[in-house]
Amino acid sequence: MDRLEAEAFVRQFHREQPGAGDAERRVREVRSEIDRTGGYEHTAEELAFGARVAWRNAARCIGRLYWRSLVVRDLRHVTAADDIAAHCFAHLRQAGNGGRIRPVISVFAPDRPGRPAPRIVNDQLVRYAGHRAPDGRWTGDPRGAPLSERAVDLGWKRNDDRFQVLPLMVEERPGVRPEWYELPDDAVLEVALRHPDHAWFAELGLRWYAVPAISDMVLEIGGVRYPAAPFNGWYMGTEIGARNLADAERYDLLPVVADRLGLNRSSERTLWRDRALVELNVAVLHSFQEAGVTMADHHTESERFLRHIDRESRLGRATPADWSWIVPPVSGSATPVFHRYYDPVDPSLRPAFVPRTS
Repeated sequence: MDRLEAEAFVRQFHREQPGAGDAERRVREVRSEIDRTGGYEHTAEELAFGARVAWRNAARCIGRLYWRSLVVRDLRHVTAADDIAAHCFAHLRQAGNGGRIRPVISVFAPDRPGRPAPRIVNDQLVRYAGHRAPDGRWTGDPRGAPLSERAVDLGWKRNDDRFQVLPLMVEERPGVRPEWYELPDDAVLEVALRHPDHAWFAELGLRWYAVPAISDMVLEIGGVRYPAAPFNGWYMGTEIGARNLADAERYDLLPVVADRLGLNRSSERTLWRDRALVELNVAVLHSFQEAGVTMADHHTESERFLRHIDRESRLGRATPADWSWIVPPVSGSATPVFHRYYDPVDPSLRPAFVPRTS
């Protein structure tokens, strides 16, 4: 445990939280606990603050204007796989909120000296399965193929539904055989996709889940690592319409949509990909709106991100941002986030969500 990192976080907490108490007394408590046990325990208030600031520091996220609204579920006492799965399903229900998506994080037990904490195997709490047939064609989402193989090895049965939800897999300790759990129907909010102008679009049978809950990153706060801390915001339409459904290595639907639109695909110069991409994104935004499910469009969210930068600047804080992630994959130059530079990304910035290495 890095004492300096712990002390820096405690001072940041007290600096940004007026009325939090005596910072130096808390620093002395943390030093003593680290010397005695090799680590220390965050207060509930420190945990909530740290999780929200980790979102504020997430350089690849355009939705950080809402970082203060993150609902923090303190589940540090939960270590059994069955209980972790149940709480993950509760997370999805709470976040789904009948369509009014809420940003939520569920923080399970931290790693402790000599006692690594449980891990969630899945990269998202909800992910569609994918597998390649002997003839080379894909069923489902190729992105879900590695998880599908692992789940099948554990005893899960896949089917030929293009949007089959993968089970949740939980390791009680790193390296042990995971337990797997089918997601209850009421925990997975999905939206069937339709187009406002083309009735045939519904015949494609497309749908997508509403809560993008990331579950394979470590929440790191003041030197304490929480390896199971699934968190979600809400979707921006282009994540689904311009990437998940459109990318050639995902569902690869642009040729299908272009053909149904009657576009000429004989040459790239007809811009058939661009025209199909726009209509696919129109369908996604339309469908979520008609279903009453929260979703942002890339123009509005770009403007909100610049408001976030302005607000942070007035508070004397930098806003690190990865341009390649902030600029949307559709009509990037038509959004205000395209035409500017951003504060450089500092990989040492904490609190943060960091890739899990074990």
